Amino acid sequence: MQDYELIQRILAIEHEQALRQAHNKLSFYNTGELVHYKQIEFHKSSKRNRWVFGGNRSGKTECGAVETVWFARGIHPYRKITSATLGWVVSLSQQVQRDVAQLKVLNYLNPEWIIDIAMLSGKKDYPQNGIIDYITIKNVFGTVSRIGFKSCDQGREKFQGTSLDYVWFDEEPPEEIYKECRMRVLDTKGDIWSTMTPLKGLTWVYDEIYLNSKADNEVWHINMEWADNPYLDKDEISALTSSMSEEELESRKYGRFMSGTGLVYTEFDERIHVIEPFTVPREWYDNISIDPGLNNPLSAHWYAVNGDGVVYVIAEHYVAGKDIAYHASIIHNICDNLEWQRDSGGRICALIDSAATQRTLASTKSVVELFYDYGILVNPRVKKDMFSGIQRVKSYLKNANGVVKLYIFKTCTNLIREIKSYWWGDGDIPKKKDDHSLDELRYYIMDKPEAYKQKAELTVIQKDKQKLIRQLKRKQIT
Repeated sequence: MQDYELIQRILAIEHEQALRQAHNKLSFYNTGELVHYKQIEFHKSSKRNRWVFGGNRSGKTECGAVETVWFARGIHPYRKITSATLGWVVSLSQQVQRDVAQLKVLNYLNPEWIIDIAMLSGKKDYPQNGIIDYITIKNVFGTVSRIGFKSCDQGREKFQGTSLDYVWFDEEPPEEIYKECRMRVLDTKGDIWSTMTPLKGLTWVYDEIYLNSKADNEVWHINMEWADNPYLDKDEISALTSSMSEEELESRKYGRFMSGTGLVYTEFDERIHVIEPFTVPREWYDNISIDPGLNNPLSAHWYAVNGDGVVYVIAEHYVAGKDIAYHASIIHNICDNLEWQRDSGGRICALIDSAATQRTLASTKSVVELFYDYGILVNPRVKKDMFSGIQRVKSYLKNANGVVKLYIFKTCTNLIREIKSYWWGDGDIPKKKDDHSLDELRYYIMDKPEAYKQKAELTVIQKDKQKLIRQLKRKQIT
């Protein structure tokens, strides 16, 4: 009898565990045979300002909702959360909140975790049909966390006053609301994350987040496309692809920003071309290339080439408003740290824009002459044809056979930023904005010899023809 009761109790416990697991969809998130690796990469990032630029149905909103529930419950697998949290989920409008972010959060909340739901409209017994103000949740510390819901159409004033542990933006917020929310997490050193499809063109998000124009070390982003989502059916992807224009596909499928004109270096893929720095063999060291800015930034990069002709950009100097003495000092310091080669006279050799040979009203010497005085021998005889240079750079990013021959150390942030922001303008000419690094990249690539092209094997007829021509020439000479 005792054995029978014990078995019944075990069966009751197993039944209860099965019910809880059925309600706890969080336990099935990226734990089966299919794993969304981009979502995992987002969750693992330790940065405090994380953005997912993704196409529709790429899985971006899913990871934003899971991150929110992990913070609220205190069970984040990659973050150490030690107490209750207070955060906001921010949507563009209350209707969008109800239909998207709110549903996603509710989907990952086990009903047993929910203490209370405060509604702005509708009934809390059916929260998915109304507009939620906030949800209070049991966390693993035995205390209570709160998830609040906000919409951008409420105006900036509704985002003031409260200290928060995190903010999740579902889609791109107005800049003023983003800045207000950054103030909310300032004193707590809290987190901001956003999941969005870039449908509005080159907005403030493009400059501040995607290009990271302010070089904020806490800003991080990742792109998600349909192919990254293992749960999308391939036939459905094909059907959607065939129904959209190329412009729509860029944003809705690939999650890319669009300017209406197009990127110059479409071959550039940050996941491929940007790499972690490593110790470069000294025999790979090749040359330095400089674009001399005085009022504008002076840009200089150090280039190395391996035995297969693959180019590595390994160091960067990029500063505005300084004189040649300052730039020369920094260049010498970087060369000393790299143990860079010097000529027989102990000078550093580099390429430079030919405009550096001109003397300005402010100096009796040219930039070339000034650099020479500081032990840097710059060669101004560079090839400056823009379009030929662009085509050569494109071929290094990816040639006709798909081979990559240009890699950039992630520490060269300004070169990376300029490549990502280089767009075609009117008259099929690139927009002249922040292209100093790109200019000297072209000078360097154009200084490299063209790749050797093996001649095609001659046919028997062609060989006979050439033989006859040589015989005729010998007869004419004699």
